[in-house]
This record gives sequence, C-alpha cells and structure tokens, in this order.
Amino acid sequence: MRYTIVPVTPFEQNCTIFWCEKTRQAAVIDPGGDIERILQVLAEEKLTLAKILVTHGHIDHAGGVAALLERVTVPVEGPHEDDRFWIEGMPQQSKMFGFPNVRTFEPTRWLKGGDKVSFGEVELDVLHCPGHTPGHVVFHHAPSHLAQVGDVLFQGSIGRTDFPKGDHDTLLRSIKEQLFPLGDETDFVPGHGPMSTFGEERRYNPFLSGRFG
Repeated sequence: MRYTIVPVTPFEQNCTIFWCEKTRQAAVIDPGGDIERILQVLAEEKLTLAKILVTHGHIDHAGGVAALLERVTVPVEGPHEDDRFWIEGMPQQSKMFGFPNVRTFEPTRWLKGGDKVSFGEVELDVLHCPGHTPGHVVFHHAPSHLAQVGDVLFQGSIGRTDFPKGDHDTLLRSIKEQLFPLGDETDFVPGHGPMSTFGEERRYNPFLSGRFG
C-alpha cells in the first residue's frame, strides 16, 4: 500500500489518500474540502477512487464529503454512528467556521471497532477511539505499520476534548488501549501537522509521557 497526504481547508487538515499498488484503487480519508485538489492528486497518480473514509464528523475532516460525492459515486464508510449529530449538524458547523455551502451526508456504512474496510487488495482495521468526538474511528494498515488517527493524537499533543460530547479521560483511554498496543514502530498520520510514531509519543509527548510506561 502507498499513501500521500493532501492538506486541505484553512485548518490545514491532513486529508490522506491510501491506495493499492496492484489495482490502483484508492480510498480518500477525511476529504474536508478543496475537492479539486484531491481529484487532481488522484488523476496525477492515475488512481481510481473506490471509497471515502471518515474518521469523525468535524467539518474540517468531513465537510467535503457531499461535494466529492457530486463528482464520484462511491461508498462512504465511517465514522461511528455516535458522530451522527456532528454530520447532521454540518450546515451549522458551516456557519460557525465560515465554510461556504457545506452539506450533510449519510454514510453508506457506519463503522464499529473491529470492522474492516477494503479497497483493491488493501484491508484496513477499524478502531473506535472516542474522546475527541464520541464516534471517532482510526484506520490501521497492519502490514505497513501505518495508521490514520484523525484528531486523536498528534506529534507532541492530543486531541481537544472541549467540543460537545468530548471527554479527556476517554481520549487518554483510547490512546492507551487502542493505539499504543499497535506498536511503538507504527507510523501515524494525524489530522493536522507532521507524522510521528506511537513510540515517540508514548515516550516524549508531554500529555502522555510517564502515564503509560
């Protein structure tokens, strides 16, 4: 599997494209906006979009889903249904953050922890990691030691929990029980900012170091 990161929206959100090298089928994870830029990358890499994946319902991650669906007909998988209220409230988020004409959408499939998603010959594991939002999910490709973690964890920081239904203790539990067991060597793409590894964050992240060994 290969991947590339496409920063989108004024929040510089890391939209990520994963693709199967053999079939050139791709999944776009968190198309928050700037749809033309995402489509351009797909075209440049000669990829066929097979699936849209969503980690959680915040507008900078999911605000471009409806617009992308106007251009392609593919399934949308994720997030967990506990984020339905965020997705249904997309027009309100649009007004709050100044994103024009953002519309809601209905996922083809709500995801749960333990689910699998696939495109081409690639299969991703789904982890339910609430705390930043109640329905946040993470996508993990075990053979590549790679995860897309959305806004659960960042290099040197962790996700905010001051949004509706966010919870700090729940977020820490998600990191400890869902992410760190994937292994110190696992690279992760966060929702914003540079990549890191779970080992680096376990040892040096000021919000986590000393908590989990």
